[in-house]
Amino acid sequence: MAANERKTIDLEQGWEITQKGIMKLKNILEGLPETGISSEEYMMIYTTIYNMCTQKPPHDYSQQLYGKYRESFEEYIMSTVLPSLREKHDEFMLRELVKRWENHKSMVRWLSRFFYYLDRRFIARRSLPPLNEVGLTCFRRLVYQDLKVKVSDALISLIDKEREGEQIDRALLKNILDIFVEIGMGQMDYYENDFEAALLKDTAAYYSRKASGWISEDSFPDFMLKAEECLKREKDRVSHYLHSSSEPKLLEKVQHELWSECEAPLFVTWYSGYRDLLKDSEVENLSRMVRVFSKVLPFLDPLANIFKQHVTDEGTDLVKQAEDEADSRKVFVRKLIKLHDKYVAYVNERFQNHILLHKAFKEAFEALCNKGVGGSSIAELLATYCDDILKKGSGEKLGDEATEEMLEKVVKLLAYISDKDLFAEFYRKKLARRLLFDKSANDDHERSILTKLKQQCGGQFTSKMEGMVTDLTLAKENQTSFEEYLSNNTNANPGIDLTVTVLTTGFWPSYKSFDLNLPAEMVKCVEVFREFYQTKTKHRKLTWIYSLGTCNIIGKFEPKTMELIVTTYQVICSLNFLFLSILRSGRLWDLLFCIMYFFT
Repeated sequence: MAANERKTIDLEQGWEITQKGIMKLKNILEGLPETGISSEEYMMIYTTIYNMCTQKPPHDYSQQLYGKYRESFEEYIMSTVLPSLREKHDEFMLRELVKRWENHKSMVRWLSRFFYYLDRRFIARRSLPPLNEVGLTCFRRLVYQDLKVKVSDALISLIDKEREGEQIDRALLKNILDIFVEIGMGQMDYYENDFEAALLKDTAAYYSRKASGWISEDSFPDFMLKAEECLKREKDRVSHYLHSSSEPKLLEKVQHELWSECEAPLFVTWYSGYRDLLKDSEVENLSRMVRVFSKVLPFLDPLANIFKQHVTDEGTDLVKQAEDEADSRKVFVRKLIKLHDKYVAYVNERFQNHILLHKAFKEAFEALCNKGVGGSSIAELLATYCDDILKKGSGEKLGDEATEEMLEKVVKLLAYISDKDLFAEFYRKKLARRLLFDKSANDDHERSILTKLKQQCGGQFTSKMEGMVTDLTLAKENQTSFEEYLSNNTNANPGIDLTVTVLTTGFWPSYKSFDLNLPAEMVKCVEVFREFYQTKTKHRKLTWIYSLGTCNIIGKFEPKTMELIVTTYQVICSLNFLFLSILRSGRLWDLLFCIMYFFT
């Protein structure tokens, strides 16, 4: 035999060495006097198994060792683990099971290290279950399947004791339920089928009994307080020892049992119908009902329908008042906002924004906000209300914070309007007048509502409005350039202070343009500005909108000097006929009569 050739190890000899290590491990797990497994002992066992698996056939014992690995667990379980568990009951059995499961996992870890070479080569090539899975499966097949019913019953008995107010060892329950989860090796089937199903069945029976007793003893508010407390305690159980996946199923089971017991007396003994629950005096009770019965559709579906009708009726009353009393449209919008605030608070705070009740509220307000009010759409009324808030000299005297809050509420109402483009058209026309005639009370508020509208309806919705604001900024810069142009070209100065606002046609509302027979003074103004504008660009055509122009005329009369602000049409007519002669003569009453004669 060559010096470098390895001596062949037969199966019995190699297994004897390995079994000594396994027996020592079992003694340690059983708490018998035994020293720990040293690194030298570990290396001897590992090397022995390695050599037995790498010998040439017929001395490659990989298959046999794989079988003996499983047999080691089976023998230990049948001889030691099961007898120790079967002789104990209830809580003592549960404590023993926790200990045995931890020992078993420790044994799996050690043996998997001893037999590691099997995992690397033999098992991988044969596509066999890995060592860790084989070890855990042995416990599941021999221990778990034998005891699962007794364990589940013991757990549920402890849970019912806790429901009755007794103190229990929650850590013990947590450890046992972790076994149900871990034994599935990534699947929840064992936890759900062998424990959770029994828990839910017991829970239904338990709360059916409890609710029946409460109904006969308590008032409705007291019943609901107890029901809500029960749900809190069940949630607490989930957080301490049940698996998180049990929470929705457990709470739904409790809710359905409580509802099935209280449904009949709710509308016979306590209330005459759902509408009674919507009274302001019953808000707290209704809020608690929604919390307690949040998964009970037989309660929520009728409530959602009645709630929707309730909101619709109140909104319809507002519309009727606005039409009958000839109220200012501003008053209607304020009442509409108040109504919206009231029921938004109901849905968000009282009803926890429950999806069914939120949907009912949304549908009610959509129907309301798409009605007409005295010949006007609510889209138009909202645009008008915004105009009242944002323009100078309006009756709405609000501080900055109050203005921002009110604009935010108007934009929220816009969400319910189906034809948002109609609002945009009205709003754009009113925005144009505020911008062109310097009627905006605060530029920051103008930008703020555009930001809110953009967030609510998208960039395309506000693109034209933003373009209008940008036009005004550019127009101011353009006017500064024009004044510089005039100062550098004294011959071009028309002799009249001229301010021109250049607008982009696509952004602004459509305005009619008429050809007018302009007085010479105004013709010169038009020509001077056109020449200036051509120095900046030659690719744009200027169209003059005289209907948007104004003219400040100063009249010096004997009593005093007066400044008149008139439209472009008024000043054209005056210049072409009598205006200048009257001004020069100082005849004030003739001047006023002239303006009234031409334009009233």
